[in-house]
Amino acid sequence: MDHLRDLMTSNVDYCTPVDNIYEVAVKMKDDNVGAIPICEENQQLLGMITDRDIVVRGMAERRPGSTQVTDVMSEHLITASPDMSVDEAADLMAKHQIRRLPIVDNNRLVGIVSLGDLAIHKGTDDEAGYALSEISESPEVHH
Repeated sequence: MDHLRDLMTSNVDYCTPVDNIYEVAVKMKDDNVGAIPICEENQQLLGMITDRDIVVRGMAERRPGSTQVTDVMSEHLITASPDMSVDEAADLMAKHQIRRLPIVDNNRLVGIVSLGDLAIHKGTDDEAGYALSEISESPEVHH
């Protein structure tokens, strides 16, 4: 059985609560990603901000680019441990309609897994493929 530690991205770039959404957007552009975790300096996970959060909660609500990330980030996150199986992660992501799963150990961010990582790892004819099809049909829901 494969575990998330075997395919998660380690050394995840993150922002802190004192950063603003412009800084997050620049980091997303530089890293070519659609989500940035928000962590304390000790890598304690506080939340996640996606490109959609910036648009919908930030810009569409007429907040300037200097808005703090804590004003637009999702705080109630679904997370996994490095020891969770890939199939369990795919089920969890499908159930909660999420595309990215932060991997935490003692509430510290240790990695991240995307739905695409699962699909590539497992192929698209099993749980990850099912999760991908289920999530792709609806907008991302934040928890």
